[in-house]
Amino acid sequence: MADTTAARTHDLADGRIVVTAGVPVGRILFNQPAKLNAMSLAMWAGLSDALALLGDDGAVRVVVLSGAGDRAFVSGADISEFGEQRSGDAAVADYNRTSEAAERQLCDFAKPTIAMIRGVCVGGGMALALACDLRICADDARLGITAGKMGLGYGLDAVTRLVDTVGPSVAAEVLYTATLFNADRARAMGLVNHVVPVDALGAEVEALAGRIAANAPLTIAAAKAAIRAAQAENPDHDHVARMVAACYASADYIEGRTAFLEKRPPVFRGR
Repeated sequence: MADTTAARTHDLADGRIVVTAGVPVGRILFNQPAKLNAMSLAMWAGLSDALALLGDDGAVRVVVLSGAGDRAFVSGADISEFGEQRSGDAAVADYNRTSEAAERQLCDFAKPTIAMIRGVCVGGGMALALACDLRICADDARLGITAGKMGLGYGLDAVTRLVDTVGPSVAAEVLYTATLFNADRARAMGLVNHVVPVDALGAEVEALAGRIAANAPLTIAAAKAAIRAAQAENPDHDHVARMVAACYASADYIEGRTAFLEKRPPVFRGR
């Protein structure tokens, strides 16, 4: 269990984004349960602020994203705002710019991210989950992209992440049919990494996050950079090579070798 004695909580977007920082397992909670955690424009902006806060927090080694309540991770965009925020070219452009920037920031976030999915994960929620490194869902989850039932366009960045995750044929099924898939089907399609019983979801994600947080931060950062580079059209080999070299030059590398010889768990400092 992670030490929570130094945890700090920050309320963003009028409390609809709740951030836990100051501990190895940081958290972002989408906190609008009455609307199934649907994302308002303020919440997209709040997500960007949350990621900046956690990215700058040296204590945080991994971030878990989840939805408040037991009915949804994120059910998509807050449709009640569409008349004001997504009506007219300028308003649509502003909304898309804010939401796409937050998704891109999540995808590019340097630390490992885990989507903890309970209940509905639809549209913008699916885009957020796909922007995370790992997706763990409860067996009551339903996942999909229903833009085809709303007459909405789906941007290239989000579609690219979907295709990178499941391949073009499965991506076509997801987008063309606008189906909500159950957890087992989502796992078979490659949309999620693991499916666990509802009552085991919290413990499963906590254990996974703890294992990641206990590993050498520089090694994990280099691994994430290499994974992202492997997906890029023009990968920056030199950048990844510098990160790998920094691992070998680190005090953590010495600690890892010493702990192995002394047959004890290593204590990594990220330097």
